[in-house]
Amino acid sequence: MTQNWLATIALITWPLVGLWLYSTRPVSQATLWTILGGLLLLPVGAAIKIAPGIPQLDKVSIPNLAAMFGCLLVAHKPLRFWEGARVTKLLLAMFLIGPFVTSQLNGDVIFVGGGTVLPSVGNYDALSAVVGQFIYLLPFFLGRQFLHGSADTAELMRTLAVAGILYSVPMLVEIRLSPQLHYWLYGYYPSQFAQAVRDNGFRPIVFMGHGLMVAFFIMTATVASAALWQTRTRISPVAPAGVVAYLSAILLMCKTLGALVYGILLVLLVRFTQPRFQVRIALALAAISLAYPILRIGGLVPTTSMVELASSISEERAASLQFRFDNERKLLEHASERMLFGWGRFGRGRVYDATSGKDASVTDGRWIITLGQFGLLGFLAEFGLLALPIFRAVYTLRFIESREDRVYLTALALIVAISMIDLLPNSTISPWTWLLAGALMGRTETLRAGSRRRISTSYLIGAPVLNAGRSDLSAPHDGNADEQSGNPRGIFR
Repeated sequence: MTQNWLATIALITWPLVGLWLYSTRPVSQATLWTILGGLLLLPVGAAIKIAPGIPQLDKVSIPNLAAMFGCLLVAHKPLRFWEGARVTKLLLAMFLIGPFVTSQLNGDVIFVGGGTVLPSVGNYDALSAVVGQFIYLLPFFLGRQFLHGSADTAELMRTLAVAGILYSVPMLVEIRLSPQLHYWLYGYYPSQFAQAVRDNGFRPIVFMGHGLMVAFFIMTATVASAALWQTRTRISPVAPAGVVAYLSAILLMCKTLGALVYGILLVLLVRFTQPRFQVRIALALAAISLAYPILRIGGLVPTTSMVELASSISEERAASLQFRFDNERKLLEHASERMLFGWGRFGRGRVYDATSGKDASVTDGRWIITLGQFGLLGFLAEFGLLALPIFRAVYTLRFIESREDRVYLTALALIVAISMIDLLPNSTISPWTWLLAGALMGRTETLRAGSRRRISTSYLIGAPVLNAGRSDLSAPHDGNADEQSGNPRGIFR
C-alpha cells in the first residue's frame, strides 16, 4: 500500500475541520461529526508516524485527538476522565493499567521454527500501548461528558440517520461501478478487492476499509431512522417511514447477511415493541458477548449447528463461518497458556507453524484479538466498558417519562449491544462505537443522579418517599442547561 499526497493532506487537515466544527456548532454536534466524519471519510491504513514509541496518527487517532483539542481549546470545556461509580473506575483502571502487567509477564523472547523470533514486551512498549489505549478510548469520555442529555440522544439519532442518507450516495456509486472511490481519491485499495465481490455484484467499501463495516454502519443508521419514525420526527422532506424503507433497501444491496439480520431484528424491535422489552433484549445480547469466551472454552457454543444453519443459506457463508471457528479454536488454545493477562503485542498471541515459522492463524473477532493480547482481564475491561451502560439502562429506564426519550435511549442501547455481538465474528470496533457507548453511559448516569436529587428533595420538603422508585416521582431531567450545571473540577476530575 502506498498512500498518495491527498491521503496525507486529508489526515493533516482533519484537525482543522474539527476545530472549525467546534467554533461554529454546539459541542455535542461538533463531537458527533468530528468522530463520525473521520470514520466515513478519512483514508484507511494511511498514517503519519512522528517517532518510535509514539502511536501513529491515522484514521482512528486523528479524529479522537481533534475532538479532544476542540473541546479544550475552542469550546473551553475541561475534560473529566476519572469519575463515575466504582465499577466504571475499576474497568478504566484495568483497561489503562493492564498493559503494564502484561508486559511484566511477557519478558521472554519466543523462538519459532523457521527462524521467526517474537521479541519480548518491555515497559517502554507497555507505555506506548497505554497511550494508544487512552487515545482509543477518548470518544468514550467525550460521549459520556457531552452527550448525556435527552436532547443529545435525539441529536445522535438524527445525526446517524442523516449520515446514512448522505453516505448512501457514494455507496450506490460503488454498488453500480465496483468499489473504486478509495482508489480514485487516495491511490490504493484499502482491502482485497475480491472480498467486495458478492452474488454477481459488489459490496460497497467507500472509505471504511471493508464491506462489513459499511453494511454495519448503514444498519445502525436504519435503526436510528426507525427510532425517529417511532417518534414521528422528520429529518428530510420524505416521511420517516420512507427514510426507513430507503435505508433498508440500501442495507439489502450491501449483500451482507449478518448486518441484514441485525437490521431486521432491531428495526422490528424499535418499531413494534415496548422500550422495556427492547432494553431487556439489549441486556441479553451484552451478557452473551461478555460470556462468550467462557462459553467457547466450555464448548457451549453450538458451532456445528450454526454452520449447518449457514449452509442452508449459502455454502460459501458456511465455509467462511467454519473457517472462523477453526481459527478461534487454535487461537483460544494458545491464549489459554497465558489466560489472565495475555501474550502482549508483536504478534505473540498468534499461532505459528512449528516448522516454517509462518503465521498460521487468522484473527477476525475482536474478542479473540483482545484475549490473545491482554488476556481475560483485558477482554473484561474492554467489553465491560461497552456492556456497563447497557446494564445501567435497564435500571434507569424507569426514571424516564418522556416517550421520545425512552425510545431513543433503548434504540441506543440496542445499537451498542448489537455492536458487541458483531465483535464476536468481526473486528469492527471504531471510535464511533466508543462514542455511542460513552453517550449511553452519560445518559444513564445523568438519569440516575437526577432521580437521587429528586428523592433527596422529597425528604427535605416532607413529601412521601415510599414509592420513590416509581417514574411518577422521577420526571426526566431534560435539557443540557441544568444537566451540565456545576463547576468543573479540572481536567482529571
